[in-house]
Order: sequence, then structure tokens, then C-alpha cells
Amino acid sequence: MFEKILFATTASPTCDDAARVAFELSKKNKSRLSVFHVYGIPTRGFSTFVRDIRTGDIEEPDENYKSLVVEEMKQTYAKFLPTYDGIDLQAVTGEPATEILRKARKDDVNMIIMGAHARADDVGASRHRAIAGSTMQRVAKAARCPVLIVSRPCVTCWSYFANIVVGVDFSKASDSAFQFALNVAKEIGCKLHVFHCMDLSVDPAINPPSQAEVEARLAKAKQKMQDKYIAKMGDFDNYTADIWEGTPYVEILKFARENKADLIVLAHHTREVDPEQAELGSTVEQVVLRSACPVCSVNHPDKVDVSPYGVRPAGEQE
Repeated sequence: MFEKILFATTASPTCDDAARVAFELSKKNKSRLSVFHVYGIPTRGFSTFVRDIRTGDIEEPDENYKSLVVEEMKQTYAKFLPTYDGIDLQAVTGEPATEILRKARKDDVNMIIMGAHARADDVGASRHRAIAGSTMQRVAKAARCPVLIVSRPCVTCWSYFANIVVGVDFSKASDSAFQFALNVAKEIGCKLHVFHCMDLSVDPAINPPSQAEVEARLAKAKQKMQDKYIAKMGDFDNYTADIWEGTPYVEILKFARENKADLIVLAHHTREVDPEQAELGSTVEQVVLRSACPVCSVNHPDKVDVSPYGVRPAGEQE
């Protein structure tokens, strides 16, 4: 389904879970996989030295040092490299998010795969907003393709997924997330769970909605679910559609757990703003930090309507 995949890595154990998904997904789809590592940031101005983002040491980024970095990448992923020959390893210096986005744009990739952050700490429920990787946030904000974020071991590989949960809120951004999830579910042949949470968390103690108001909102949401998503299923009938009440990220995680989700798909943001001007939605971020399965953040609609092997149907424009 994906002709070109970009795996953005720090070439360290923090990216091992994302690596397994990237290599297995590319192998099963016969995708071209770029393993991409930004190994240093210029110290200041036009300095010929860089600070290695993993060790913190000041290094001279000449060809010898670059060769050493690539060789280390080969050793890090040695167990994956012999299994599939459609792999390219590249290391560059620069600001990580900028270089990842530049590479994705240059290669016109169909998906970016990365870890949630570069810290070695466990990703736990108590982590605060500032802990989610700034690189991940910036890439998810500006990427033209879906960004698959893997923060924990993925026990199933992409082609063996049985359940995909897509969280929707009836926004334009959610339309792209839904279409991407539907395409993946059709391609893999798995079950799609369309989920909407009626957010009742805004000042419930100050101005709690009446039961009549809740029921009216529920009826309206059911109609929107039918018109915006169910009506687009076509002949695909392996799906469920559910609406719960509560705090969105909490209910999404509960729903995903109950339905044994292998993948959660969410819009990058929910407000009706330019995707490149939107911050990473708090719901997406909280789900990423707590989810037991990979989370796919969808930003633009550009790369969601793809037929198998990443080629758009005839007559459609990029």
C-alpha cells in the first residue's frame, strides 16, 4: 500500500519498536524504505563542527565521521538488513525535524515512521506535554503524509492487524483520517472501528448539560456519523460505529483497549485551521503517550487516497 516509507531514527534503542514496524511493513509491502538519521546539529552559525544529538560530543562532520555513523546504523539494524534489499541508509547533519521533512518532501514518501521521543525513559501516563518529542510534534504538524508514531512494542505487524480504531470528530481533518483508516482496513482486510467521543469534560460542574441536551447531542452525532462516514463505506461491511461520552483521549484509549486495537488513527488536529499552523492536538498527544499500539497522525489529505502500492487511481491529481 505504501511505495515509499521514511523511517526517521536516532539509531538508538529508543527507536527499536518503531524500527521493527518500519522494516516489517516495508518488507511485506515491497516498499522502498529510507532509514534516515540526523546525527548532529551545527554548534553555531557556519561552524564546521556539530554536536552529536546522541552523545552530546562536539564532532567534525567530515566524510570519515559520516561513514562511521552509517556503519553504526548498519550494525544497529543488522538483523533486519539481510531480510529485504529495498533499504537505503542515510545520515545527515542539521536540525532533525527540518531534515526529516525535507527528506520526506524530496522523496515524496507515503508514510513517515518514528518514535514518540528520543528519551530513554519509559513513556508513561504521568508524562507532561513538554515531554512528547519536539521533533515528533514538528514532523506531525508539517508532514504531507501520514505519520506513524510507535512508542511501545507492536505485537502484531501491519499486515496482520485485525482491528483499526479511527477517532473522528466530524471535522475536515477527521475526514482525511477516516479515509486513510478505511483504505488501510480494505487493503489489509481487517475490521474498522469508527469512534466518536462526545466531549462532556468542559466545566461539567459549573454548567452540566441536562439529560435532554445530552440526548439531543447524541442524536445529532449519530446522524453525522451516518452521513459523513458510514455512507462512504460502500461495499465494505467489516466495521462498527460507536459514540461514547466523556474525555476524548480517555475514551479513545478505553475503546481501543476493549476492541484489541492494533492501530489507532487520529487527525493531527481537530480545529478548522490550516494544518501547517495547527499544534499537535492534545488528544493525539495524550493517546500517543499512553497507547499500547501504534498511533497514526494524519495531517493533510494528500497521501490518504492511495490505491495499493502508493499509486493514485487514474484521473486523480496530486
